[in-house]
Amino acid sequence: MAYPKLTVVNNYSAAAGGGYDAVILIGDYQQHIPEDFSSHIERARQFDRRVGEQALLVTCEVAGGRLITAPTGPLTRDYDDVRQIADAAAAGARIAAEAGCRKPLLVVFGVPEEEGRYGQAEAVAYWGFCQALYQPLEAREALGEDQIETVTEVGLVGVVNEGWLEAVEAGKRVARDLCGTEPERMAAPRFAEYCQQTFAQSPVRVTVIDDIQQLQHEYPLLMAVARASLGVERHWPCVVRLEYKAPAAEQTLMMAGKGIVYDTGGVDLKVGGHMAGMSRDKGGAAGVAGFLKTVAEMRPETVNVVAELGIVRNSVGADAFVADEIITGHSGVRVRIGNTDAEGRLLLADLLSHLRAEAGDYPRPQLFSVATLTGHAALAKGPYTALIPNGPARVDKITDRLWEAGEVYGDPTEISWSRREDFSFVRPRTRSDDVLSSNNGPSATTPRGHQFPMAFLSIAAGLDKHGTDSEQPLPYVHVDIAGSGVEGGDWQHGKPTATPVTCFAGCYLHR
Repeated sequence: MAYPKLTVVNNYSAAAGGGYDAVILIGDYQQHIPEDFSSHIERARQFDRRVGEQALLVTCEVAGGRLITAPTGPLTRDYDDVRQIADAAAAGARIAAEAGCRKPLLVVFGVPEEEGRYGQAEAVAYWGFCQALYQPLEAREALGEDQIETVTEVGLVGVVNEGWLEAVEAGKRVARDLCGTEPERMAAPRFAEYCQQTFAQSPVRVTVIDDIQQLQHEYPLLMAVARASLGVERHWPCVVRLEYKAPAAEQTLMMAGKGIVYDTGGVDLKVGGHMAGMSRDKGGAAGVAGFLKTVAEMRPETVNVVAELGIVRNSVGADAFVADEIITGHSGVRVRIGNTDAEGRLLLADLLSHLRAEAGDYPRPQLFSVATLTGHAALAKGPYTALIPNGPARVDKITDRLWEAGEVYGDPTEISWSRREDFSFVRPRTRSDDVLSSNNGPSATTPRGHQFPMAFLSIAAGLDKHGTDSEQPLPYVHVDIAGSGVEGGDWQHGKPTATPVTCFAGCYLHR
């Protein structure tokens, strides 16, 4: 179950006797404050003009004797969004934990009645609260979960489905664990082990492919990236396959996740301090696994989910792959290596090719690749997830629906478009190969640096043969979370955000 345990109550009066030791009051304090709290706020403002302007703890006659003000600021401006509620809840959560609270009550007020922006305000407050209180897996294992995650329960005033909120938070917790944990504790075999434990006795079937010969035969691009890691058994690669089969499936999500447990850059070595934080280069696979955890909790009736996660260490050594090599992928496409630090797209191409090959076995397949792929996505989109659809996905408005879900559920995205220049960029220069993996410069300084990798993936996975002009169109969306995967863009120390768990869950699972 998600941490902390959630209880939903209809109103503040119904919370009486619930053992709550603080109230976190979240909203715009320039608007009408609920009658249960208005006199306390007015009195506190007489002594401290910061009340309602920033997160503070005020002692007064409410549950537990502690009222934590958590202002959102204005919510009605064109550029305001539901993340302000998550941020306010997070600020309140930190004060509650520092004050020694163990069971606070969240009260959200003054939210504009706009379904498009604030229809899930209470849910987003809960998830923001949990995000702030999350502690890393290594810390929990070393110090004891009860010792460092001291807020054990939380109440929420609202009309929401607590099972749905906890299912999403359970998925986000899995994603944060897998993304944020250091590279030895979450080396490829232990990543697979975590998945096996997470989905034990659940409706999600886990298959771990770790036989080296099988991987070399079926995932040749992935194994090129893994080649230099084979000298260290605890770093050996694997593919983790997760499958959920719905009882009455009407559509199928087929997801490939980039799980680079450590990215040295390979022979194109990361220098100048840029290697720190590269244990988080597995955030795409982590996000996909987290989404499957929410699926396992929700057990949707009509949505299949099939995922393949490529879990690999991009090491450097005598047997490392190098630029200029030509490697034939699972699809039969010959890939010329342009830069060994553009490794994630190689393993994604093999994973997508496998999913493409079996897509015809499932109803209404939709393919996705999820990855911390390019610095350019972070530069171009800031803290937003970049969505790049192919033609069939654009026709089906898949990215439109994901964008809408992200806005409502506080996991926002922005849409980029695949253009002819992207396909031209990765064109073969000789008859020796079919596609170029990358240029040899940083993506952040390359025009269309987060769009052209989608063109590469389409070609290298064989998806370019399944466009709108084909007999079997396959919708495909590349999801780049390089800008959204950690808080503040701090890849070494920032807390993982668990994107895009909430966005996908809101789009495909919540009704």
